[in-house]
Amino acid sequence: MTNSELIRKIQSEFLKDRPDVRTGMEVEVSQILKEWGKERTQKFKWVVIKTAWKSPLEKTITVRRKVGPFGVEKVFALHSPTISSIEIIRTFKVRRKHIGYIRTAIGKEARLKEIRK
Repeated sequence: MTNSELIRKIQSEFLKDRPDVRTGMEVEVSQILKEWGKERTQKFKWVVIKTAWKSPLEKTITVRRKVGPFGVEKVFALHSPTISSIEIIRTFKVRRKHIGYIRTAIGKEARLKEIRK
């Protein structure tokens, strides 16, 4: 058994059943937050601008949303125990793995074309 096979075998028990999230999707992430000794679930509805991973357990997504005059970005580890669910709302047509140009785009150039199913 090689090292990579051993690592995959060990990591497989920690993997959760998550949808295949890609760049250009609008997702709703439900995250469990602990505050003042209580737990609550907060939902975030954002567009995925970047996906990255070295192994399936380390897969992360960077999401972005415009809140007023500011752009807010957040990085989520897909298989984190604090994430209760991920729901794909809609998919946009993109040709890149990282759509960082959305940060500086304004007006018509910031629009993404939706893929209808």
